[in-house]
Amino acid sequence: MSDRLADQIRSGRLPAGTRLPTHRALAAEYGIAVATATKVYRALTDAGLVVGEPGRGTFVRDLSGYAGLEPRRHSTVARIADLSFNQPLEPVQADHLRRALRDMAAEGDLLSLLRQEPPGGRTREQATVATYLLGHGIDVAPRSVVLTAGGQQGLDAVLGAVAPPGSVVAVDALTYPGLKLLAAARRIELAPVPVDTDGPDLDALARLCASRRVAAIFTMPTLHNPLGLVLKIAERQRIAELARRRDAVVIEDATYAFLDPAAPQPIQALAPERTFYVGGMSKSLAPGLRFGFVVTPDAHRDAVIRSLRAASWGTSTVAARLAARWIADGTIDAVEKLRRDDARERQALARAELEGLDYHAHPASYIGWLRLPEEARMDVIAHQLAERGVLVSTADAFSTAKATPNALRLALATPGRAELAVALREVRELVAW
Repeated sequence: MSDRLADQIRSGRLPAGTRLPTHRALAAEYGIAVATATKVYRALTDAGLVVGEPGRGTFVRDLSGYAGLEPRRHSTVARIADLSFNQPLEPVQADHLRRALRDMAAEGDLLSLLRQEPPGGRTREQATVATYLLGHGIDVAPRSVVLTAGGQQGLDAVLGAVAPPGSVVAVDALTYPGLKLLAAARRIELAPVPVDTDGPDLDALARLCASRRVAAIFTMPTLHNPLGLVLKIAERQRIAELARRRDAVVIEDATYAFLDPAAPQPIQALAPERTFYVGGMSKSLAPGLRFGFVVTPDAHRDAVIRSLRAASWGTSTVAARLAARWIADGTIDAVEKLRRDDARERQALARAELEGLDYHAHPASYIGWLRLPEEARMDVIAHQLAERGVLVSTADAFSTAKATPNALRLALATPGRAELAVALREVRELVAW
């Protein structure tokens, strides 16, 4: 039975988005037991051919590859816009880079740029980042700043230090896809906590921590990815208090925090003894710089350094020197101001173009969350948009729970404004049809 349905799906006789019969109806139609029908659907689900949604039914999945955790990155037509990744850049940054490289080439011992950085970075660059973090509500000694080759490596180093295989990490039911990849590689269990555009269910988080040994709580309190929300100070305090009571650490992802300087203080400032504040400069300075940092509690610093050494050691000397220069001379302040203004303007554009749709976004965010009507399937919409030259991310890329909302995440930072407007109109045309 499962082979017959699989052939119909792969051949297109059962097209993507088709709602299949209920388990009981399938059993009645083919004269099989309901338990057998359940096994059929389980086999089709395991093969990636269908997806079951509680309360809605079982649907044929789109097999084009434009949905999910690792979607296709090209389309068969000329690309209009990539709304699946945020890779912000400003034309003026070419001049910043040209000037910085020229000045670095004219200084001192050029060979020093070819020497290997110690794992975690040198004191001079650590101190520069610590000074930068003062403006973001974090006051730590340079030694507490561990430098990394981007935020993703920093997150990996923290997991390696505090979450051995088999550990449980509490996460929002919609969370950063990179964490899902790291958890799978490290054999860590991600325990989902219900979340929506109003924020996480902290009562559910408390129940989870009471019922299971949770090694870490992963959170994105300022401009959550993919929901774009900002937690209130009371919610941050509750997470910090819960972590203390249950002796868990907090992993605070601050990738987009620079976009909202008015946000409440970081959880790191509320629980510095157990919070890892993970950041990078791919969104604030340049995607290709691959420079990040982890503000690390003293008790865990050596473990994080060992984790870095076991992986890829740390950041490059050139990247560290370049980032430190741009922090010290104020370039990062100017670029972050450009980013903040740009994000607000793009978000206003998105709200205008998608008016009337179920669209949610923080006004300071580069991210928008678009809930789809019941008759629209996110994987089918993603495929149709790709055929029009627009790439988007589907909710299943972010989901850690069994039930995945029927939604798209729109990343607004990469295309030019004109291209963004055209892409958003394509989204609207398909979703509102």
